[in-house]
Amino acid sequence: MNRWFGDPNYKKWRISVYKRDNFKCQWPGCSSTKKLNAHHIRKWSDFPALRFIVSNGITLCYFHHKMIKNMEQAYEEFFNRIVGSKNDRLQ
Repeated sequence: MNRWFGDPNYKKWRISVYKRDNFKCQWPGCSSTKKLNAHHIRKWSDFPALRFIVSNGITLCYFHHKMIKNMEQAYEEFFNRIVGSKNDRLQ
């Protein structure tokens, strides 16, 4: 299934990820609020059941999102720790 960025479910997911992350890049040491991307921690194509789960997303700036391209799997645990600590604080 191809991603349709106009899909209301996708838009809701993306905004929810941004809100949770205070509209800032979550890469340690970066707090950019420009050119943000909602990145799927576990790939969109490989994990359809997780596509719209907010805890499967993290906000990255364009630079950091591009930096991990084709290495997404290597960053899953790293991003899950960041997101997990946020979810723990929200509960």
